[in-house]
Amino acid sequence: MSIVQSFKPIIGLEPKVLILGSMPGIASLTEHQYYAHPRNAFWPIMAQLLCVEWSPIYSQRVKQLGHFPLILWDVLKACKRKGSLDSAIMTEGLVANDIASLLSLHQGISCIAFNGGAADKMFKQQVTPTIEQIDRFDLLRMPSTSPAHASLNFEQKLDQWRRITDYFKIPDHKNLDSPLTSVNS
Repeated sequence: MSIVQSFKPIIGLEPKVLILGSMPGIASLTEHQYYAHPRNAFWPIMAQLLCVEWSPIYSQRVKQLGHFPLILWDVLKACKRKGSLDSAIMTEGLVANDIASLLSLHQGISCIAFNGGAADKMFKQQVTPTIEQIDRFDLLRMPSTSPAHASLNFEQKLDQWRRITDYFKIPDHKNLDSPLTSVNS
């Protein structure tokens, strides 16, 4: 069993929504990128929701995401797991990220969206006891964007993920010179 560690959060402009995964999979850990598996629907879903065309270059996608009121992180900082599946995460030795401190620093967050059931479950077990007034947040369990979650197709996942946009206004990206719409930025 390997000990795996997650990444630092990606923090957008005046965040309103915190999106939490459980722990990056093997493809993400290998590439040092959130949602690096080519069939993971996270980036295509975000592109649809935020009305952007993401750069194929990961560092540019991170920069683009920084223009939106989102934070992207994982519930777990470290765990023991063989493979990529959340079901393979060992229950002993879990180390949660310090989400309580992140929420204290970003008071504008009103929604915590979980990328799948495992993130939701781990958050409730590992993090909820550390957060004062947890009821001030809307907790949304979203369908996993992982290709392993095949019971919903892309459109069905996208439709459910649309709920996070209720928490912020999507900027107007009609200016073609905007770095948010340019693939080459």
